[in-house]
Amino acid sequence: MRTQTNGIILEARGVVKSFPGVIALGGVDLQIRCGQLTALVGENGAGKSTLMNILAGVFQPSAGELLFDGEAVSFADTREAQERGIAIVFQELNLFPYLSVAENIFLGREPLNRFGFIDYGQMNRMATELLYRLRLQIDPRTLMTNLRVGQRQMVEIAKVLFHNPRVIIMDEPTSALSEREIETLFELIRDLREQDVAIVYITHKLDELFQIGDYVTVLRDGRVVGSGRLDNFDHDELVRLMVGRALGDFHRRVEADKRQEVFRAEEVTLMHPERRGDFLVKDVSLSVKHGEVLGIFGLIGAGRTELLETIFGLHPKKSSAAVFVDGRRVTILSPSEAIAAGIGLVPEDRRQEGFIPQMSVGANTSLASLARAERFLFVSDRLEEQYVKGYLERLRVKTPSLRQSIQNLSGGNQQKVILAKWLATQPKVLLLDEPTRGIDINAKREIYEFIDELAESGLGVVLASSELPEILALSDRIIVMCEGRKTAEFTRTEASEEIIMKAALPKRS
Repeated sequence: MRTQTNGIILEARGVVKSFPGVIALGGVDLQIRCGQLTALVGENGAGKSTLMNILAGVFQPSAGELLFDGEAVSFADTREAQERGIAIVFQELNLFPYLSVAENIFLGREPLNRFGFIDYGQMNRMATELLYRLRLQIDPRTLMTNLRVGQRQMVEIAKVLFHNPRVIIMDEPTSALSEREIETLFELIRDLREQDVAIVYITHKLDELFQIGDYVTVLRDGRVVGSGRLDNFDHDELVRLMVGRALGDFHRRVEADKRQEVFRAEEVTLMHPERRGDFLVKDVSLSVKHGEVLGIFGLIGAGRTELLETIFGLHPKKSSAAVFVDGRRVTILSPSEAIAAGIGLVPEDRRQEGFIPQMSVGANTSLASLARAERFLFVSDRLEEQYVKGYLERLRVKTPSLRQSIQNLSGGNQQKVILAKWLATQPKVLLLDEPTRGIDINAKREIYEFIDELAESGLGVVLASSELPEILALSDRIIVMCEGRKTAEFTRTEASEEIIMKAALPKRS
């Protein structure tokens, strides 16, 4: 039954969320209505996930208030939000791979028999009914690890439906689904709206919204820049609202003279690990010249990281590509072969893939070029210090000593150490995957300046980033990716935020 608040069941008023050094949300208003789908759209980093997590009880707001059925509420955690009828389907699935489908759906709320033990028969029957609603024909006793990613996504949705929520928040729910599964999800959404369930839908696929949406709110830099009925907007207007900030004070690279080609990769392809016949990267070709910065832009799931990892030899059994360095074709079946060919990769996940926390600054810097520090098959501290010190000084790494544990440095200085590590390999081309993610403004500016220096020295640089201003400020040419494919290429003078974003969004059928 609808509430008496103009159909509004959940509302955010002036919500602010601050993290150390960052204001993620700066006074956001949002209204969620019964029986309606409200889309939440914006660039990566616009604040969508932060707002979603506040509505679901993951975070608490720094200021502002939430109202549920017209009454002020505060959720200490997701369970409290769930008890009030608010459920969330996370993009990063919260499932246990070695439990069955039914056990995942009913985890913590299993039906019990009269002896107080789990009634598996009843649980499996109930799970089958939920799966039937999603047209998912799988045995509820199947282990989650044996399902495809799209099937797991649907199980996550079934898990939410079991609680009979009044508000469902969906974060990029179709990112792992097949066309048939998407159609099933859309039918379910229409059924839920008929049952007066309110839905918050976060997606980069704007065309989906015009099939199932009622209202839309656009976030940019943590603030609402547009809101209203979806039929008052068109595709291009939403794109303009999403990217409409001025470049203003952003760093702009002085274009370097571009000479001969230093690196080329043709028809890079990476098979999907779980969906047969599908690809994470499909037939992407790129090249970069000495002294050139090639930018690669794409939204979540576009395949930027997978492209760079494939070039670097991280997926040899599921990938193919023709790679050339200085005009000579090279075979790359492992990172060691990539390094030997003159290719370095600064990974997206600094803490998991970029360094070893327990090791020193000096040891981390020499990791990719240990042969230069070896003496009689052992690493010489003296030799290591001699050759890594110059790279660390060049990057102005702030550390009391090369023996200092890298985990004690700031995020910006950790990132500089990773850059120094790859420079120590003396590469011809450097692949940078989100090189300024999670670092402060000053460190970011220093890294921008250093990228300039690298290009001016003749190094080829490939920069993958989800930040449009960063791509526009640093790149000589820009490649745009969407769903694993290259959709456009622009020179620096041709590029703008609007046309890049259009190329990055899935095309209308």
